[in-house]
Amino acid sequence: MLNIVKTEISMNKDLLSKIKWACQFNGIKPTVRCGNLRVVENTNLAYVEPHKVIIKDKLYLFFNEQDYFCIGNLGIKYSLSKLSEYIARQ
Repeated sequence: MLNIVKTEISMNKDLLSKIKWACQFNGIKPTVRCGNLRVVENTNLAYVEPHKVIIKDKLYLFFNEQDYFCIGNLGIKYSLSKLSEYIARQ
């Protein structure tokens, strides 16, 4: 039987401040849920779930120490410096 250990990952303070700034700039309050690290015991398998932020009913995905974010799924990456612009367009 597989045992999966789930450990919450705290969001980097710099990343959180960038998200809050972009939302505040656009007059929106985000809903933030921290990501998780899932490890399958007795294997070398691990999965990092992204931090999930809901802004204007859209799901934004972020990873610590990365200069990009995704909207909806991990298919397309957008530059973190353009976050405010994407929020304004939605």
